Amino acid sequence: MAYLSSNQLKQYENHGYVSPIEVLSSHEALEARKEIELIEKKLPNEIDKSGRYNVHLISPKLDSIVHNSKILDAVESIIGQNILVCSTTLFIKNPNEVGFVSYHQDAKYIGLEPHNWVTAWVALTDSNEENGCMKMWPKSHLDLKHHKEKFNKGNLLTRGQTIENIPENEVESVELKAGQMSLHHPRIVHGSGINRSNDRRIGFVIQSYISTNVRQILGKNSVQLARGIDEYNYHEKINRINSLMSEKNILLKKKENNSLQEIFYKGTNQKSSY
Repeated sequence: MAYLSSNQLKQYENHGYVSPIEVLSSHEALEARKEIELIEKKLPNEIDKSGRYNVHLISPKLDSIVHNSKILDAVESIIGQNILVCSTTLFIKNPNEVGFVSYHQDAKYIGLEPHNWVTAWVALTDSNEENGCMKMWPKSHLDLKHHKEKFNKGNLLTRGQTIENIPENEVESVELKAGQMSLHHPRIVHGSGINRSNDRRIGFVIQSYISTNVRQILGKNSVQLARGIDEYNYHEKINRINSLMSEKNILLKKKENNSLQEIFYKGTNQKSSY
């Protein structure tokens, strides 16, 4: 069992995030990286840019992480025993690229309400200051803040949504070893810088583990039942996969990603490459 301790729960409640949490072995993290890179080799461009969403629908290794009992135990500590999976994202920063993530709050644009959900950020490579680890503004999860939509070059967020004038002296770096994860609140302000190292930085993000009482108010997401029962049935269900890169699952991923794009770009005609 890997339920959060009272100290970890206190950190999450007070600061809006908790880390590091041990969930995978270094070997498991490496095997997941290898499968991602196999997909990149076999299906060029399939997981580039907006294709980086829901890769767990074509990758058994990532599917296994999504349903990992250690992760689900920790998530259950925060949102309760009935858990749905609502989309995943790969954040890959290659060396010598300008990719960054501006300071933002997930709850501002994902459309999941109420905020009884949590994001798991799983490091498949080491994530540190040099290669652009996540940075959190502790205690910023108490309210929603104003965002500007910049659609700026290099920003890995769809709209370049940005909170300005962040007090950098209060921000904390979330450094993780491969196989560790952080959990963060939907409203915490967070972002990350560019990769200045000579290797890739790969983060696999279960963007939303949601309680069954959470609705999607901006569009439509399909979900997987990860644990417990769904007594509300607000969402269409999809099954877990059992094969790598099957044609059927590639089509399912495309369908789910199209739905996500509609949510992310609700109310605007402008689009970024992500």
